[in-house]
Amino acid sequence: MSADFFLDTNVIVYAFDRSDPAKQEIATRILRNDNWQISWQVIQEFANVARHRFAKPMKAGDLSDYIDLVLWPRCTVNPSDALYRNALLLSEQSQYRFYDSLLVAAALSSGSEYLLSEDLQHGREFGSLRIENPFRSMD
Repeated sequence: MSADFFLDTNVIVYAFDRSDPAKQEIATRILRNDNWQISWQVIQEFANVARHRFAKPMKAGDLSDYIDLVLWPRCTVNPSDALYRNALLLSEQSQYRFYDSLLVAAALSSGSEYLLSEDLQHGREFGSLRIENPFRSMD
């Protein structure tokens, strides 16, 4: 499955963040689109944030349902030796931290055109992949 957009965890987290209605609206709109995908890393990071950092942590059952119904069907990239090697190479070349490089490597592996992330350099390109901050107009 190739989709136009690969999502960083922060986009999904903002869909649940009532403290910032503008970002919540943008994130919700993105998630309603059918043209996005994620990696196993994003599911793990989201689960950690949802259980431990949300103002009202998600119950295990609710999180399990969200993963099964929303996230898992969009998970197209799983761990592999090649993914880790590419992430290490990207980290060295870009000076990104390893987990950010792992996200970029996963987005590249997915075939997506855009990686939507608030945390990475807006406009930076890695081959055919372009990083876009969907919340940039709000800064």
